[in-house]
Amino acid sequence: MKILVVGGGGREHAIVMKLAESPQVEALYCAPGNGGIAKYAKCFPVKATDIDGMVKLAKELAVDLVFVAPDDPLVLGMADAMQAEGFMTFGPKKNAAILEGSKVFSKELMQKYHIPTAEYRVFDKPQEAEAYLKEKNEYPTVIKADGLALGKGVVIAQNEQEAFDAIASIMEDKIFGESGSKVVIEEFLTGPEVSVLSFTDGKTVKPMVSSMDHKRALDGDQGLNTGGMGTVAPNPYYTPEIAQQCMDTIFLPTIRAMQEEGRPFTGCLYFGLMLTPKGPKVIEYNCRFGDPETQVVLPLLDTDLVDIMLAIWNGTLDQLDIQWKDGCAACVVMASGGYPKKYATGLPIAGLDENGQTANCFVYHAGTKLDGDTFLTAGGRVLGVTATAATLPEALDTAYVGVKTISFQDAHYRKDIGQRALKALS
Repeated sequence: MKILVVGGGGREHAIVMKLAESPQVEALYCAPGNGGIAKYAKCFPVKATDIDGMVKLAKELAVDLVFVAPDDPLVLGMADAMQAEGFMTFGPKKNAAILEGSKVFSKELMQKYHIPTAEYRVFDKPQEAEAYLKEKNEYPTVIKADGLALGKGVVIAQNEQEAFDAIASIMEDKIFGESGSKVVIEEFLTGPEVSVLSFTDGKTVKPMVSSMDHKRALDGDQGLNTGGMGTVAPNPYYTPEIAQQCMDTIFLPTIRAMQEEGRPFTGCLYFGLMLTPKGPKVIEYNCRFGDPETQVVLPLLDTDLVDIMLAIWNGTLDQLDIQWKDGCAACVVMASGGYPKKYATGLPIAGLDENGQTANCFVYHAGTKLDGDTFLTAGGRVLGVTATAATLPEALDTAYVGVKTISFQDAHYRKDIGQRALKALS
């Protein structure tokens, strides 16, 4: 098979490297790709959101399958456009991708179908949102932009001033553009967070290994929210009992709700969960593989990813027994100094071999480019250094040894990835 992967970050690199393991894959292409992906797939400079350009490229390459990895092109309808041209695709259609594309849609769906989530209200006028915050006067409180915002459209306000500032920047200053035309104000949930990616063909849902993300920029969960500074899998808080509860109260009800709404969801559905004292609740849905969760989940996948994609396309996922490797995985993200705010790019990266890798780790490139034989930084999150091992402490030790072999000017990474998970295990 010839496969085109749409996207150019660490998640796409993990997907490309997993597809490269399949004996069924004859050629791998990626657009736009990055410096590290270029070592495993032929890259083309087509923007991930350029639907016409991507359809044209798929035709020129005569690919057998298109894997649409990021949220933006899915929400814009790239899967629909590809299928209209006869291409087999992995990823939901536009009317299902709205599950991530609109927080308002997802909250209303959960309310309608009694899927457990935080209490919420929706506002399209800043004055009404502020009046509600004044009247409610409960902090911390969660404020979310309705649409896509690169994983940064959520503010946890600790007091009224922070809440008002968030409303102003999202709704009036439009820091996320039209994504901030409406906001969702939610109750603040407490408990361990769990990410569960799942494969689904619209009827059957098969969860992957659970994981734990680390969103804050600095150690001790301090600093600004980022796209994710590291992950571990599996998540020790996610016990078999909780997994069953999630299947019964969240996973299957969501798949059935989307079917009921005439929006069958196929591809990868990501459940962001909070294990509250009152049971598991949904924080958010993503309509695709999470980043950097993919970087710890896919290395533990034993079944051929191509077989899974074919089963989803054919609606036969219920007949496939998906196998996972024993053990654990840990990913430490190396970011540019200043991320998630302003940062420099174009800095040379030392410590990588000619394939952009280092010993005993998978190095997933998120923001790199090749300049001759040299890898340069080209984004906020630069590399995801990932290791697998029999135990979580071993996986973390190996990943951090890998991090120490790599360097670039002002490189920034968290030194406490996995510490909460280790506490839960002790």
